[in-house]
Amino acid sequence: MRDFKSARAPEPNGKWLALRVKLLACFFVTLLLAAFGRAVFLQVVERDKLRGLAQDQYVRQIEIPARRGDIFDRRGTPFAQSVEVDSIWVDPSLLPDVKAASRALAKALKLDVEDVQARLTRARRFAWVKRQVTPREVEAVKALGLPGFGFTKEPKRFYPQKELGAHVVGMVGLDGHGLEGLELAFEDELSGQNSRMSGFRDAKGRKLLVTGVPDTLERQGASVTLTIDRHLQYVSEKALSRAVEESKAVAGMAIVLDPKTGEILAIANHPRFNPNTPGNEARSSIRNRAALDSFEPGSTMKSFVVAAALEHKAIKPDDTFFCENGSWVVGKHTIHDTHPYGWLTPQKVLQLSSNICAAKIAQQLGRERLVKAYHDFGFGERTGLALPGEARGSIPFPKAEVSLATQSFGQGMTATAVQMAAAWGALANDGVLMRPYLVSKVVDPDGVVLLENKPIEVRQVVSAPTARKVVSMLESVVAKEGTAPKAAMEDYRVAGKTGTAQKADPVARGYSDKRLASFVGMLPAENPRAVILVIVDEPKTDVYGGLVAAPAFKEIATAAMAHLAVPPSREVPLPSAALPVAAAQPLAKAEPVRPVVEEAVTENAEPGSVRVPDVVGQAGREAVSKLLSSALEPQLLGSGRVVSQSPAAGSLVEKGARVTLELATRQ
Repeated sequence: MRDFKSARAPEPNGKWLALRVKLLACFFVTLLLAAFGRAVFLQVVERDKLRGLAQDQYVRQIEIPARRGDIFDRRGTPFAQSVEVDSIWVDPSLLPDVKAASRALAKALKLDVEDVQARLTRARRFAWVKRQVTPREVEAVKALGLPGFGFTKEPKRFYPQKELGAHVVGMVGLDGHGLEGLELAFEDELSGQNSRMSGFRDAKGRKLLVTGVPDTLERQGASVTLTIDRHLQYVSEKALSRAVEESKAVAGMAIVLDPKTGEILAIANHPRFNPNTPGNEARSSIRNRAALDSFEPGSTMKSFVVAAALEHKAIKPDDTFFCENGSWVVGKHTIHDTHPYGWLTPQKVLQLSSNICAAKIAQQLGRERLVKAYHDFGFGERTGLALPGEARGSIPFPKAEVSLATQSFGQGMTATAVQMAAAWGALANDGVLMRPYLVSKVVDPDGVVLLENKPIEVRQVVSAPTARKVVSMLESVVAKEGTAPKAAMEDYRVAGKTGTAQKADPVARGYSDKRLASFVGMLPAENPRAVILVIVDEPKTDVYGGLVAAPAFKEIATAAMAHLAVPPSREVPLPSAALPVAAAQPLAKAEPVRPVVEEAVTENAEPGSVRVPDVVGQAGREAVSKLLSSALEPQLLGSGRVVSQSPAAGSLVEKGARVTLELATRQ
């Protein structure tokens, strides 16, 4: 039988097999080329991108905050400094019980429980617990033994003088940026440049610095030196606070200015605030009213009206003006004086502060020249103190007769306290207006001076003879017949002017029964070294500047003359009990005159007590030796000679009591 199976011809599949092999080979070659192309794309084209993504997993940019620059007074006493303190943070994911941890943290750090719990619940890997804490608070958190906590150093602003000069210096926020005062005005100079460095992040997300901390000087801000004198600032704030509290007023301002240079030696405000604890202070108490607020100054402006009228020869020093016996009708309005006066010379107008006669002098001067005189004295334009928000005041043109009259005694116009002090400085400086300034210089950590202010003459407002004549007239204001005998001093000639201005009522669009009492003066009148302005806002006991503000002026002036070592204007009179023959004795044998109180009290001192000796004016070492010999403990503030002491000389205290001495180096 024939085998059909073996007799069948073989199928032609060899070519298909070869084709399949080739196709398979092409497929694998394509895959290999695709893999190679992808590798080239990742290694060459996407190299930088992938490297960055990898570094993001373990490399972090660490920002090192700059140390904020310091602020000093004119003698180098620090008003603001920066210190490194701890801030506490936590990784909430590592806490076993967030609710229990929140309660423990709130108790240890005196925080609100709900606020802490909300922040820890809301955050995933990082949350601030409390920033800028004390070492005691750090130890309290460590004692809890909870996981996930970290402590990092942050610069904190510290104000060693506390309330002293706080309105000028200002303050910073938790982020270290200026919020008020010079801290805000010189933010760029004080803040410095933050440093950024690369570091690694470990498995727990902690940042590790591997290259070391940069030099402190490289990330430190510039220092600012002020014209403020710490001692005069202290005296001004103390006197102003006493005046405001005794008169039951709502606020007050005081300025001490050097008329020859324009330097502001003190600028005080009340109420005061502590920039170390700004959260505890009312917002209104933080505002620097003396530099930023404008107000109607009142009768202190009469001095400039008389000066301008004399300069333009609109009046003569011996002219007389009829003051209408206290009441004068101008249009639909009536102008009043506090007392009825008849005929007065310009000097008497200033001495008795007659509104009516000041208005008549303004009429003689004329509208245009009055407005120009005010502008020449610096009113209506910012002084350029470098403080943000400084007011410029306003001098509207007095179209109506009554407006001309009211502007002559400082109503219907506004000015700032700094403008007032600077304008009075022009009268004290032979008619030359100096630009007032607060900042002496700004120096970077390398010693490069970034800013330096020097005395700048703005303009000659009135001639020197006119200025001296007006100053001579103003000396009569502090005489017994004047409006401010409480500002008179035994050792120095004082020239000044009182002001009692009605405060505008913005709601009723008129004037209220509230007053602004002020006194501004210069001394010594023959060669003024200081212009001192004191303003008391809404006094309740008395409303007149001669009664409310003048005593504070005298207190500040007494300390200022001693601090600046200004020689007296006249010889100090001998006590009435002194014998005439004592003056005829040779000087070498003459006994020094001692206060009667000191000798009498020493004899009557009780056992275990001692009288405080008088050490004012003595060198620090001499004062310390005298106090120690009297069994008292001295405490020194400053350096140089003693300018004040507390308790006062003659006070009866227990042995071993502490006596605080204010020292200052006299210029």
